[in-house]
Amino acid sequence: MASPAHIALAGLQDLLNTPEGVKAELIDGVLHTEPRPAGLHAESFSSLGGILKGPFQFGMGGPGGWIILQEHTVKFGDDYLVPDLSGWKRERLPLIPRAPFIEIIPDWVCEILSPRSAGKDRIEKLNHYKRHGVPWYWILDPMTQVLEVLRLHDGQYVLDSTHTSGSKIRPKPFDAIELDLGLLWESVEPEDNPEPHGPRE
Repeated sequence: MASPAHIALAGLQDLLNTPEGVKAELIDGVLHTEPRPAGLHAESFSSLGGILKGPFQFGMGGPGGWIILQEHTVKFGDDYLVPDLSGWKRERLPLIPRAPFIEIIPDWVCEILSPRSAGKDRIEKLNHYKRHGVPWYWILDPMTQVLEVLRLHDGQYVLDSTHTSGSKIRPKPFDAIELDLGLLWESVEPEDNPEPHGPRE
């Protein structure tokens, strides 16, 4: 798979002109582009988004009170990042703006690790989320089936909890209901299965 492209920016218009199907982020004056995720990565973040939106956005068996978006551009100062998942309490973001990006800092973000994104998610993006005061940062690794829940404390992220597949969990800030982490990858073939359709991501 091709490596992400890194292009020096002349302006924000380069970000807005990125073709459909390409994930684009403006970080420290550099445009980072990469294909939209597929396979295990895509299934993990779409499943997690669906699991959370029901009870926390629509109030289906849960408290509601949130807006949760997948791969939506968010403005962090002069930078434009695209978290895999991001969430806002409705008192801070009552409605989703029609603009191409949101300027209100999320109350929660989640990044799904992949071989090409792990370094950026754990270093560059973590530092931006910390600097701009995102209270909760989840890092989900679908390869090891581990969820790390980071909480902002005195300007630094501290590990609030770690969860592995196969157990029912209540990770903050979505601890009002019980979640089954194993649902995120139950539709993906096991690692030791043959690959009749070619190599996965």
